Amino acid sequence: MAQHCQFCGKTPMSGHRVSHAHNVSNRKWHINLKSVHAVVDGKPQKVQACTRCIRSGKITKAPPRKKPAA
Repeated sequence: MAQHCQFCGKTPMSGHRVSHAHNVSNRKWHINLKSVHAVVDGKPQKVQACTRCIRSGKITKAPPRKKPAA
């Protein structure tokens, strides 16, 4: 699946676009996905997460990477 949250499994919803004359055509509501660095199974990974999961604290963000000493 291309668009889904890796934490809650939320996917795009489908429905109808209804005009004033009640003409009905198909449409989709896409979810608000963000690419974040999170800790998954003890390892930092880049994952796709919806903003609701990010806000609610289901995701523990990975610490910033340390620069090597020069």
